[in-house]
Amino acid sequence: MQTRCHLSVLIHEQAKKYGNRKAVTFRCFGSTEWKSVSWNQFSLRVKQVSNALLNLGIKPQEKIAVFSQNCIQYLYTDFGAYGVRAVTVPFYATSSEQQIQYMINDAKVKFIFVGEQEQYDKAHRVFALCPSLERIIYFDSSVRVSSHDPHALSFEEFLKLGENLPRQPEVEQLWAQANFDDLCNILYTSGTTGESKGVMLTYGQYDAALFANSKAVPINDSDRIMCFLPFTHIFERGWSCLGLTLGAELIVNTYPHEIQDSMRETKPTCMASVPRFWEKVYQAVKDKIDHASGFQKKLFNRALETSRRYHIGCLSRGKRPSPLLALEYKFYDKTVLSLVRKQIGLDENPHIFPVAGASVSQEVEIFVHCIGLGFTVGYGLTESLATVTCDHLSEGYTVGSVGRPIEGIDIKISDEGEILLKGPTITKGYYNRPEANASAFTADGYFRTGDAGYIKNGELFLTERIKDLFKTSNGKYIAPQQVESLLLVDKYIDQVAVIADKRKFVSALIVPEFRLVEEYARQHNIAFDSREDLCADKRIYDFLMERIATLQQQLAPYEQVKRFTLVPHHFSMENGELTNTLKIRRPIIYKNYMAEIDRMYEG
Repeated sequence: MQTRCHLSVLIHEQAKKYGNRKAVTFRCFGSTEWKSVSWNQFSLRVKQVSNALLNLGIKPQEKIAVFSQNCIQYLYTDFGAYGVRAVTVPFYATSSEQQIQYMINDAKVKFIFVGEQEQYDKAHRVFALCPSLERIIYFDSSVRVSSHDPHALSFEEFLKLGENLPRQPEVEQLWAQANFDDLCNILYTSGTTGESKGVMLTYGQYDAALFANSKAVPINDSDRIMCFLPFTHIFERGWSCLGLTLGAELIVNTYPHEIQDSMRETKPTCMASVPRFWEKVYQAVKDKIDHASGFQKKLFNRALETSRRYHIGCLSRGKRPSPLLALEYKFYDKTVLSLVRKQIGLDENPHIFPVAGASVSQEVEIFVHCIGLGFTVGYGLTESLATVTCDHLSEGYTVGSVGRPIEGIDIKISDEGEILLKGPTITKGYYNRPEANASAFTADGYFRTGDAGYIKNGELFLTERIKDLFKTSNGKYIAPQQVESLLLVDKYIDQVAVIADKRKFVSALIVPEFRLVEEYARQHNIAFDSREDLCADKRIYDFLMERIATLQQQLAPYEQVKRFTLVPHHFSMENGELTNTLKIRRPIIYKNYMAEIDRMYEG
């Protein structure tokens, strides 16, 4: 049952309820050993952080920033800050110096908590340029502090300021003063189209969102939730909070590239993710099938087809499978599909796996359902405190939709097709941005999402991102994300940027999955000395064009990629081509690859 209370006291209320039961499983920086803390230990640490913050002079509604990967200290800091009515401002661990300097100064951050050496070094270099900043507190004890830094404090030293809870009576007074109108977080948008804006999120928004999501997503205190996405991402932040209110155990994954090992080692029952994670899983399984024997391939395809009839043909439509189909599915689930789940690390009571943040390929959505996982597609924004809609699996779902609205959300579609939102989870606006706020809402108070879509039988379907919509020189409209999500299903393709705006046809910049393309080249005696050689080879181009043509069959001719350029290195955050959430920044990519793009339109 959900514990519904102000976030300032959530961990302490749960400690009263669950005591010495496991609350969080984690690994220390650089360690391979998994450790756990109980709800009682979690509560004590949070109180120590609250006391330490008061001893350092924090006042209600002053700002602290957390610039770190996911870690146990991140959770202690967030909830400790909530306990003294401070506002937390999360930064992505991959943010640049320029980005953090802007956010610190915009929000007037007083203390910054950093993760490892990289984050400490960046914070130290911008410290003198940030007048409001007083302290750097580092989580990883192995951080080497500059000899010219009197402002740095280790997290262990910081906790000693709150040891024995010297300011606890004041902390409890602040708990009593805490209210739902207080600002809880400022989350800066990733800035795909321009300068980052700080989204204001209140405790009231959290209360409404956590209550509404608990009705739509049936997780419980038996679940073990893998925290894979950064806590900075509103999807992971809201999802983790939801798990904590329901007494679930959190498993904190610090390094994203280790996620598959982490899953196999800890056996989570739930995990929020973006579509790219499941696209990679789908590609890996498909690749394994391609290399299997004829009998194994036939058996697996039969298992998938049976599962498709069971899940998509019946359950998704609210129908009960026939006894024969149920029996057949049970056989294949135990003998074949369970092996796929085991390979991923989801073989012990897999439950709910929400996905959002980008367009989900229908092929991938069907596949995840068919391997027996509770795949829940949703739609949300930072400005809506994550979920706007999601699949309610108990009510049936339509592949291709992004589900039904959660309780309290009022969705309206404008005459231009834009999705407009109103409700208790919607932000009041952007921090220090009166002009942006004026344009963000309609005259009758609906928030403009910038996304286009429609509602059918109570479910929301997305069509395109309005700002991303391209118009070719022939007057045809193209939704690039739709085309990109189709191509990314192919195991030989790693990254895609579609080009079409004011051009006579659609083209694309494609970063191959180099390991597989190199393997293909060797198998077909295509010599190469470098990735540049590989990307320039016409035989590789023709091979990929043939695969792309198959993938694009469902698109109208004017939507299909006619030419592409293979790029010999990945789009990166360092070059400004990706946001911290790994979304492509089109203007930067188009600028960086202008010569390659122009060549595709010659002749």
